Amino acid sequence: MAERPDGTLAIEDCEASSRALSPVLDVADPIDGPYRLEISSPGIDRPLVRRSDFQRYAGHLAHVEMLAPIDGRKRFRGELLGTEGDFARLRRNDGADAENQEVLLRIEDMSEARLLLTDALISESLRRSKHGDKADNAEERAKSNRAKSNRAKSNPAKSNTDGRIAEERKNAAPGSNRRVDHKTETDYGDGKRQ
Repeated sequence: MAERPDGTLAIEDCEASSRALSPVLDVADPIDGPYRLEISSPGIDRPLVRRSDFQRYAGHLAHVEMLAPIDGRKRFRGELLGTEGDFARLRRNDGADAENQEVLLRIEDMSEARLLLTDALISESLRRSKHGDKADNAEERAKSNRAKSNRAKSNPAKSNTDGRIAEERKNAAPGSNRRVDHKTETDYGDGKRQ
């Protein structure tokens, strides 16, 4: 799972990550046998894994499963209200009585936490991709191009190494475990990857 700091990830980002990681994995060769490197975004109904995820998606509905029961329950569903220290605050909407509607759940004690697909989440995701990408893409491309140019100028051996790795991959024996297929998938939140 990969994403940009603002929580978005375009297909181009997946492709760039795959192309950057592939030569590194070819050299390190950490996997015995053939493999396929796949980079994907977390999807619209993404898992919540970091404290910042619970803060960023406050106001959205989530499903949380705990490792151990809290007041006899392991599963919670409701609106994220942000964080307090190491805890996520959730307003339950799963039939909870009025006095126990809000709960604090320790983030490290969660076995799974994920956003629920709603119209509000879809709208926010579309808004982020439309507004965030236009400004960020041009700036990111310019930064990336400047960084590549500076690396090539400051370390010509590195540029030659990258070229050598690409040449070795191209000339690798058929069936060798050095072959990596670049594949980019998109998860549209329905569990299907395309």
